[in-house]
Amino acid sequence: MSHDLPLVSAELAIERGWLRPLDVAFARFLEAQEPTASPALPLLGALVSRQQADGHLCLDLSAWEALADDAGWPASWRSMLADASATSSSLLSSALMASSDEGSSSASPLVLDGSRIYLRRYWNHEQRVAQAIEQRLARASDVSPLLSTQLSRLFPSTSSTEDPDWQRVACALAARGAFTVITGGPGTGKTTTVVRLLGLLQTLHRKETARSLRIRLAAPTGKAAARLQSSISTQIAQLDVDNDVRASIPSQVDTLHRLLGARPDTRRFRHDSSHPLHLDVLVIDEASMIDLEMMSAVLAALPDDARLILLGDKDQLSSVEAGAVLGDLCRRAEAGHYSEATAQWLRETTGDRIDAWVRGDARPLDQHVAMLRHSHRFGADSGIGTLAQRVNEGHAAQVHALLSEQHADIAWSDAAADARSLSHLVLDGGASRFLPHAGDLQPQGYRHYLQWLQRERPSPRADAHAWDDWARGVLRAFGSFQLLCALRHGPFGAEGLNRQIAGILHQAQLIDTTHEWYEGRPVLVTRNDYSLGLMNGDVGIVLRVPDEQGALHLRVAFEVAGGAEDSATRIRFVLPSRLGERETVYAMTVHKSQGSEFDHAALVLPTDASAVLTRELLYTGITRARRWFSLLAPTAIVRQSVEQPVHRHSGLHQRWSSGDADVS
Repeated sequence: MSHDLPLVSAELAIERGWLRPLDVAFARFLEAQEPTASPALPLLGALVSRQQADGHLCLDLSAWEALADDAGWPASWRSMLADASATSSSLLSSALMASSDEGSSSASPLVLDGSRIYLRRYWNHEQRVAQAIEQRLARASDVSPLLSTQLSRLFPSTSSTEDPDWQRVACALAARGAFTVITGGPGTGKTTTVVRLLGLLQTLHRKETARSLRIRLAAPTGKAAARLQSSISTQIAQLDVDNDVRASIPSQVDTLHRLLGARPDTRRFRHDSSHPLHLDVLVIDEASMIDLEMMSAVLAALPDDARLILLGDKDQLSSVEAGAVLGDLCRRAEAGHYSEATAQWLRETTGDRIDAWVRGDARPLDQHVAMLRHSHRFGADSGIGTLAQRVNEGHAAQVHALLSEQHADIAWSDAAADARSLSHLVLDGGASRFLPHAGDLQPQGYRHYLQWLQRERPSPRADAHAWDDWARGVLRAFGSFQLLCALRHGPFGAEGLNRQIAGILHQAQLIDTTHEWYEGRPVLVTRNDYSLGLMNGDVGIVLRVPDEQGALHLRVAFEVAGGAEDSATRIRFVLPSRLGERETVYAMTVHKSQGSEFDHAALVLPTDASAVLTRELLYTGITRARRWFSLLAPTAIVRQSVEQPVHRHSGLHQRWSSGDADVS
């Protein structure tokens, strides 16, 4: 296979998008390692590599027909995949492939585990994650005799038989285990729950040992960390616990890279199994964004006796990198799958009855997963909440019917985003498409923050605090509206839309784009920069601010989290020339928006079908909106997105969903 793949040229495979140059290079590497191997093995290696790029951990031979149909693979490849699926054990005769039984002791580049073929590195990560979580599930934890009393203090209201308090249930389950997953949609109270949980754990521990737990909080991105820190700081002050307990609950939130001690230009971290983190409890928010490799690193660095608590929305987009660990953990969360023993313990401990979520096929993992089911943000009459739910359920006809109705918080244009509709949206938020609102509470576009920037500018003689407050105000005014998209490239991708939007704002005389750096330009950091303290996903605005002599210069203003002793956010001004990898961010991909919320979110979808347009992408875009959501997309594209859920192949779900059903 020096030049061609089986019956298909490498150039054609790359041109059609079946493979990337990297995948072809890997196939040729495998062929060079064992020239006498069957041509199927290098091809399988190339396809496994391609699957990993699409977020899958493996190539599942039991699902090859669906994969081939989706990708449009040629007949010769289909034939080889059919043969490999029928005679998978024959693949093990090659030194290129090892079985899962010998995987850890073999140096083969590929591993066959059941019907799944892995790149060795990802098979190793999957095994480590599964084993680490299973060890925590099996670890017995003494339940404090004070648990019920303290739960009653933190959750004074009682629940009816039909409506358990899932926040209280989540806290109870977490208090008796070393590993807990708390999932739920927007506004279901994940942050509120974890603050009460930390108050509960800290209270119980201090009463039993007279010392405080070492608690650390983390999130995958800087933006998600800042948002969690802001929310937690407010809620700790309102927590009904003793003052010493309240003082011992941290509000500082680190990114996972900072927590683990990322080493520049390497995939390794300072904290690992030989140098574990110094903590008793680790809480990670926005866990849907964590890929398999990062989860493996977190679990390796976690002390054996520490608790791990994951928070996240199981229905959001998974990480850009391979793996969907939270999704695999929460596959059975909707139906509960609790054992009768767990239900009885909860009745006795909390008074909550979860009989409707008891199943005969309960598994150990199920007893450590709690799903929050009541949204406090979106009421029964919320168009946004109802739309998100119907998208999640996959009801394309119901989604179309809802979008066609008139709602105070939803606007839909059943057409492509042309210049006129885009201009109307980005300037004023398309306010005329929404029903009238009371007072000045109207959806905004980008005109709002640019006019605020000019109107509220401090006097040249103002002090540094006034300029900080002004910069903070500009950033928050900008954050009231965000245009989202599905793709990076093309006229409906982030790059094309950013150019169009900058042109619209320039024509409206709101910005001056004759130079690269201009006042009002929003900038997204796309790579962690530890020297500046900026993380991938941080957003800043270019502003003209005075130096010590009063001369005005362009600086990029970022709102960053405070230090360990300061729960408030701070403004950091950075020279534009010091920013490394960054991009303009009038338009942001839905993936980049995870961990953020906006008063008004507008989603622009392309006119052509794409594998990127999925149910999870549409749901995530919708749930970035707090008050208003606008959608510019043709009916056929909306339907495709609703009917196309993401299926990431891995062995984690099968592993965690099988085993001994006798759980307690």
